[in-house]
Amino acid sequence: MSHPHPELGAPPKLPKGGLRVTPLGGLGEIGRNMTVFEYNGRLLIVDCGVLFPEEEQPGIDLILPDFTSIRDRLDDIEGIVLTHGHEDHIGGVPYLLREKPDIPLIGSKLTLALIEAKLQEHRIRPYTLEVVEGDREHLGPFDCEFIAVNHSIPDALAVAIRTPAGLVVATGDFKMDQLPMDGRLTDLHAFARLSEEGIDLLLSDSTNAEVPGFVPPERDISGVIRGVFAGAQKRIIVASFASHVHRIQQILDAAHEYGRRVAFVGRSMVRNMGIARDLGYLRVPPGLVVDVKTLDDLPDSEVVLVCTGSQGEPMAALSRMANRDHQIRIVQGDTVILASSLIPGNENAVYRVINGLTRWGANVVHKGNAKVHVSGHASAGELLYFYNICKPKNLMPVHGEWRHLRANAELGALTGVPHDRIVIAEDGVVVDLVEGKAKIVGKVQAGYVYVDGLSVGDVGEPALKDRKILGDEGIISVFVVVDSSTGKITGGPHIQARGSGIDDGVFTSVIPKVQEVLEKSAQDGVVEPHQLQQLIRRTLGKWVSDNYRRRPMILPVVVEV
Repeated sequence: MSHPHPELGAPPKLPKGGLRVTPLGGLGEIGRNMTVFEYNGRLLIVDCGVLFPEEEQPGIDLILPDFTSIRDRLDDIEGIVLTHGHEDHIGGVPYLLREKPDIPLIGSKLTLALIEAKLQEHRIRPYTLEVVEGDREHLGPFDCEFIAVNHSIPDALAVAIRTPAGLVVATGDFKMDQLPMDGRLTDLHAFARLSEEGIDLLLSDSTNAEVPGFVPPERDISGVIRGVFAGAQKRIIVASFASHVHRIQQILDAAHEYGRRVAFVGRSMVRNMGIARDLGYLRVPPGLVVDVKTLDDLPDSEVVLVCTGSQGEPMAALSRMANRDHQIRIVQGDTVILASSLIPGNENAVYRVINGLTRWGANVVHKGNAKVHVSGHASAGELLYFYNICKPKNLMPVHGEWRHLRANAELGALTGVPHDRIVIAEDGVVVDLVEGKAKIVGKVQAGYVYVDGLSVGDVGEPALKDRKILGDEGIISVFVVVDSSTGKITGGPHIQARGSGIDDGVFTSVIPKVQEVLEKSAQDGVVEPHQLQQLIRRTLGKWVSDNYRRRPMILPVVVEV
């Protein structure tokens, strides 16, 4: 297996007749999926998603792929192929189209409807090309064939990309549910046909590569959901991804069966379910779905609320309910169903929400105590089966953390893919397919780009480090007035602490130390404010560390008069 190397330099010029594959997100992480294909000077992008922030990224709304390596080549892009409508695959599109709004978007009906609704909020009207499984479209030098795959959202597609360099297949997210809710199977016949043609490089979903066996059918959870509905005495509140149409369909079916009305809560949930209903992907019996404002007129035993927040997102409806910061108040006897998986990294946030809901008397049903979720990603048994059908000449695991990528690589090796034809890459690592062999040739910039409110890319790692220090240790400010010519103190030092747990009164013992350092610097002729600030920061920082074992942010202000 070929591995990335931290000392990789910039990639060489792409050899004539070669295909370049550059993942800008989705490798070593769950989210931010984006891959750039290059042939003969032209580019094709598959997916452009976002990653959601974790606790160590305070104040951040979204994390985008880094567009730096393609920013001066936007005119070379033939289009963006979107495999399905999840945020980790389409959420970054508005930010790329801000830079060039006329890049074509190619995808299925539901996928395009979801991204068009999102782009409307950004006031962008995209050029779109709707495709269905079996279609073939020529996008510049890229001959793209679209293949049906089953996932946790309808209308998902894999894409086979043909160029003179060879046939590349990108699976997108997929599983092989043999009894899907919508009857739309992963098209194994199409993959077998591509195998007969010869798949030169397979980019395969790795998310569940560590999980043995096969993913249970989505419909298996229907009985569990109906059982929860049968036993619930008061309101039922369901938290799910705002795009999980099949899961919401099962909730609607159970509500209809048990005589309950359903209200959607949260902008994204209302928007996405409205789109799914209008396009016929969600079957809603007449009168079943009502406005949330009408729920007060119904008895609790006839109410179902469907909201976002299954991952413990702090601003989502469920988290706010748990924190008593939402118009919907959890009361004793309510039932809450978390109908989703735990995305790696979100465990603490989710259990914090579960504890908050339980505190107010809710009965919380989640994956840990009931079978209310099945994955949308192929497990190890399915991947082995899939590789034996596809027989790829080269394999590149994608979409997963490091442990998932390595597990997926091992599965490929077990089915006969030669070790030297399995490429384990990471974001920014450039892979060239030349004369039938895929190998790592270099690396481009592919860091995190943070969205903070209206700011995109302005907040970097230093700012996040400062935010974390402020949140963990607090801040101490020092105000000093000095004579601009002599450097002698004419006012202060005045020291105040916020959020550090240190009382302002204790600073009387360190003020003489600060004065002594400043007087000595004045004698040495040091009068430049920045140098004085550094002296104050070091002196006060050492004193706080020695006496309190704390490292707050120290903010010295030196004013010259």
